[in-house]
Amino acid sequence: MAHYAKIVDGVVTNVIVAEQDFIDTQEGNWVQTSYNTYGGQHLLGGTPLRKNYAGIGYTYDSTRDAFYAPKPFASWTLNQATCLWQAPVTCPQPSSSDGRALYDWDETNQKWVAV
Repeated sequence: MAHYAKIVDGVVTNVIVAEQDFIDTQEGNWVQTSYNTYGGQHLLGGTPLRKNYAGIGYTYDSTRDAFYAPKPFASWTLNQATCLWQAPVTCPQPSSSDGRALYDWDETNQKWVAV
């Protein structure tokens, strides 16, 4: 069994687990996706597939042969190598000195805010 994403006009509308034989009987454009692929890396050391695991609402870019999430903020840009969105400012790393581990992006002020 494998994961497949149904693509309509470049957008993922459904993701299912199925056998290739079943996918071959379905109408529309179905593209295999890997649950273990993130940012162009296979999390278990295998071969990455299409940069990222597909999610409903994601874009399938047939030129890059890659899936990527909807753009989270207007100021973010798509990393061409990983097909992950990047903020214009790097998110701070959690530190034991400030005790903060989570940050939210403040689009208005273009900065990360500790939560």
